[in-house]
Amino acid sequence: MSAIAASATFAATAGMLLTLLATVYALAALLCRGRPWRPRRSAGPGDEPGAVPVPVTVLKPLCGAEPRLDHNLATLAVQTHPCYQLVFGVRRADDPAIAAVERLARRHPRLDIRLVVDPRVHGANFKAGNLANMAAAARHPFLVVADSDIAVAPDYLERVTAPLHDPGTGIVTCLYRGRALDGFWPRLGALFIDAWFAPSVRVASSGGASAFGFGATIALRADTLHAVGGFAALEDCLADDFWLGERTRCLGLATVLSEVVVDTDVTEGSLRALWARERRWMQTIRSLNPLGYPCSCITFTLPMLALGLWLAPTAANAAVALLGAAARLGLVARTPAAARAARAAHASGTADTAGTAPMASTAPMARAEPMAGAGRTAPCAAAPAWRRRLRHALLMAPLRDGLLLLEWLAGFGGATTRWRGRTVPVDRRRAGSGAAAARSRSPPTLHESS
Repeated sequence: MSAIAASATFAATAGMLLTLLATVYALAALLCRGRPWRPRRSAGPGDEPGAVPVPVTVLKPLCGAEPRLDHNLATLAVQTHPCYQLVFGVRRADDPAIAAVERLARRHPRLDIRLVVDPRVHGANFKAGNLANMAAAARHPFLVVADSDIAVAPDYLERVTAPLHDPGTGIVTCLYRGRALDGFWPRLGALFIDAWFAPSVRVASSGGASAFGFGATIALRADTLHAVGGFAALEDCLADDFWLGERTRCLGLATVLSEVVVDTDVTEGSLRALWARERRWMQTIRSLNPLGYPCSCITFTLPMLALGLWLAPTAANAAVALLGAAARLGLVARTPAAARAARAAHASGTADTAGTAPMASTAPMARAEPMAGAGRTAPCAAAPAWRRRLRHALLMAPLRDGLLLLEWLAGFGGATTRWRGRTVPVDRRRAGSGAAAARSRSPPTLHESS
């Protein structure tokens, strides 16, 4: 009996601890979501009023046609920065993305746009190889590397490069919000970003963590890139964005998590496609932090609360779990996806908003919260809007957290993953030295439009 009693006590203690940890995290994620966010850094000379921005080159590797590629590229063509260059790169001369770049150049003939077509392969990571091929076309001292599936605001370049005036800054990186295509699975995928990934980064940053590097945006000085070995040093790294930041941190330079948040497309239209992408992300996280990865289960709030209650079904534990569940639902209800769902539901019965809701759902940098003082009907509409958001959260949060738990378990296995139709390793925890020479198959082709 003593052994049974000891086991029961251990289970109850573990259940209460699990419930408490999951609730504390859910509250922290909700609080970090609601508070004003400022980047961690010292002021640089470029922040002074009237300072002239340094010329910047945007490096954007491309691969294939994407649903919103034209729109995403167009957001870079209307930047308020006074002097910038756009460099796009592909590996194949028949890549469909070339047509999008050519359309952009025709619409904006005064922009400094270059397209690099270079089939050389530098390692297992084709994106890093593409960037290595593109780097020679960069003309300016500041560089911004950005994924092809992001949309940005007009002041994006000015804001993300401002911290680079501080000589102690290594890279500047940005969080992103999910911008889903129509359909259930893209909306669920957007919650992976908005309700799990981004909150976990905000919580970690609030606790002092700075080991970040996100492919949505990495800004750095050209001399910093040269000091860490260039893009060729990342030729065999799946998480090239993280390792680029890590190499600058090894030089004693700081990583700035910018207050800028960009939009990223979520286009997976099936469970299979969504699972493949998110499992790859889990595998990458595990490879970068194998000791911390098992503990990340507390961020899957609802399954962990259910497990905690099953282990310790007491009134006190239930009260703590209820608080955690409320915090989790509150966070999901505040995501852009919930806001769009509420607007869409409202637009279906309101003629005035029917024309504006679709624009709001696709506009870059769209706000999740309705604007204060929107009109005399705002007080009456506030409660129904929140009810619609809550209904969305009640439906999506359990599914999202349950799928996260399954993907987390699947992330423990596999030394390889599929990325853009190729099998690539995920367990190489060190970035390559970049010493290997590039394997040239044919000379690069450089197209210019300026």
